[in-house]
Order: sequence, then C-alpha cells, then structure tokens
Amino acid sequence: MVAQPKEAVGPSYNIESMRHAQAMTWCAIERLSALIRPGMRESEAQAAGKQVLAELDMQRIWHPLLVRFGANTLKTFKQRSEGDPVLGEDDIFFIDMGAVWEGHEGDAGATFVTGNDPQMAACAETAKELFDRVQLKWRNEQVVGLELYRYAQEQAQAMGWVLNLNIKGHRVSDFPHAVHRGGDLGDFEHYPNQGLWILEIQIAHPDLPYGAFFEDLLA
Repeated sequence: MVAQPKEAVGPSYNIESMRHAQAMTWCAIERLSALIRPGMRESEAQAAGKQVLAELDMQRIWHPLLVRFGANTLKTFKQRSEGDPVLGEDDIFFIDMGAVWEGHEGDAGATFVTGNDPQMAACAETAKELFDRVQLKWRNEQVVGLELYRYAQEQAQAMGWVLNLNIKGHRVSDFPHAVHRGGDLGDFEHYPNQGLWILEIQIAHPDLPYGAFFEDLLA
C-alpha cells in the first residue's frame, strides 16, 4: 500500500491485531446492548458498559464510552448528554466504544431501538445502510476521504435523512494513534488505506428529536 504521512503507525502496528481489537469491540457492544432495557438510566448503561469491557479484559479505554438515549442521540462525541434520561418502552439509543486490545485501538458504534416505533427502527437501519453504501464506494472505487463524505451527504439526502457533517471519521492504529495527527477521514485528500480509518455515520430525523449512529473500521 502507498501510505501518506497522515497514515503513519507505530512500530507494533499489525492489521490482524487491528481486526482483533475491532472484533472484541463489537463483542462488547453486543453484550452491552443486550443488557440495556427500558427503565434504565443513561448513566446506568454507561456503568454496565465499563463492566462489560472489564470482563472482556480490555487493556484500557482510549476514548470515553458513550451511551446516548433518546434526544441525546443527536449529540456529537464532544457534546455532553443532556440530563440523565430514562430509556422508554419505544425509544432509541446508541453505543460508541473505543478500547485497546493487544495494543491496538478498537472503535465501533451502533444504534438500537426498544419497542416497535417504525420511524426509530428506520433511523437505526438507515445509519447502517448508509455506512454500507459509503464503505462499498471506498472498496470499489478507491475514492479519497473527502469524496466519501460528499457521497455520504448525497445519499443521506436521497434517503430522507440529515447527515451530521461535524462527524467525519478519524484515524486508529496501535495505541496511541493521536501522535500521528491523522486528522478526519472526511478531510483526507487521498485514498484511505485499510485498517487505519474509522468511517463514522451520524444522521438525524428530519423532523423529530432523535438520530442514529454507526461506525466501523475500513478494513
């Protein structure tokens, strides 16, 4: 592969270890999502998530665990949740985990619903579908990072949802990736190589106060 300076990695980087860290992160998300129930507070879900990560022997957290309920699903990573909401019978929530296994950074996120609200279900499904469309374009056309998010915005509009362009993906690698100053995927002017970038998708309902989130490793 032809790596750009913003794709620098540390001496221990290994793509198989990246994939392992990612698989472990998805395992943690699946376990936590099964524990979250209506009547639970957002803070209780976060505490449960920390316990799940500990049980899976993660080495450390590299970004704070986020669990967002209801209207807080519109919040970006850097924004604080509003209050400590209780998950409803017909509600929506997402999980965003970033933890280290085998010295490598896993990072994944997904949206879930309780009950049978069809628009909430469609919102969660759309975030994943939009991710899949953008990932397919990356695989098949080898476009630059900038184009991936232009395409994501175009597709979101066509699907009837609003893409949050303040969330544009980021670097990962052997811990800590931050020393390499890779920046956002959506600002990257080259083809992003596999095993180095997280593609993030965050959408909002065009009229109602909630959204959905999905992220995974481009690998």
